[in-house]
Amino acid sequence: MRPLAVAPAALRVLSAASGREIVRLPLGEAAEQRYGAPYWLIHRGDLQAALMAACSRQMDLTVKLGTRVEDYVTHSNGITLAVRAKSSITDERGLALLAADGLWSVVRKRIGDAEPPRFAGRVAWRASVPAPEVAPEFREPLVHLWLGRHAHLVHYPVKAGSIINMVVVTADAWNAPGWSEPANRADLLARLEQQAWPLPARSLIGLPERWLKWALYERRPIRQWSKGRVALLGDAAHAMLPFLAQGAAMAIEDAAVAARCLARHPDDPDAALRIYCAVRRGRIQKVQRLAARTGARYHLGGARAWLRDLVLRTIGGTRLLHHHDWLYDWRPPAAFSLK
Repeated sequence: MRPLAVAPAALRVLSAASGREIVRLPLGEAAEQRYGAPYWLIHRGDLQAALMAACSRQMDLTVKLGTRVEDYVTHSNGITLAVRAKSSITDERGLALLAADGLWSVVRKRIGDAEPPRFAGRVAWRASVPAPEVAPEFREPLVHLWLGRHAHLVHYPVKAGSIINMVVVTADAWNAPGWSEPANRADLLARLEQQAWPLPARSLIGLPERWLKWALYERRPIRQWSKGRVALLGDAAHAMLPFLAQGAAMAIEDAAVAARCLARHPDDPDAALRIYCAVRRGRIQKVQRLAARTGARYHLGGARAWLRDLVLRTIGGTRLLHHHDWLYDWRPPAAFSLK
């Protein structure tokens, strides 16, 4: 991933009301030295391509695209899946099923939780522009986070700095399910109070004509993500709001722990998946709670926003980063036990 990644020097938090910087969190070398790995910005497609390339080097791993698990049945020899590919349904057999089928998980319903996702009253808008089109200050290797009343903007470089990715989150009642829908610049700008956003931020948002928007949902935490030889992973198990940028990260952590549990208990997948859920539960619930609280803080206005900004300045960027040590210095546990 290194050739396409950007290692930002810092995260700048700015006030949409004043246009001024509130606080700057050091990243770059400071984060790499503190956490033993670099803090990178990377396009989701580039991450997926790197994961696919790693899969292709594993002789015992097969990736089938354009398929969907419609149903499954467990039995003494393992599990049999009914898999749809195009217009036909075929059977696939295995020892266990880890279902990473997302927010609207079919498998989650099958293991006993039929409660639908909850709309969070917010919509995320995403677009990207070539870096030469934006102001020079926004091409630098930095993450910019603008905090406004009922909305925030984050933008950062990806693809070795050639593209600037932008995400705006607004309060909204539009809640169509699904991944995303096309939108346009006028739709977004109409949801941002002109007097509440400085010209540099509005100019940046005004560059792309075409945007994608998607409604934000969250899931009620469930205690057990597994049932026998079947377990959930990622958003299917614990969909969370994106205000810590940890949704994909938590799925990757899930996979690391699940793989270790299955490797240590190859003859007892039921036990392996129970241990996997037990190991992950506490950390995931903490991340979900903090993501929800962070979103509420981002969208404050008036006196509460002024107080938030004062607290951030007082704490300072270095101490703020250290408050997230528990998040960024995580490693898969060396030993697992089910109590």
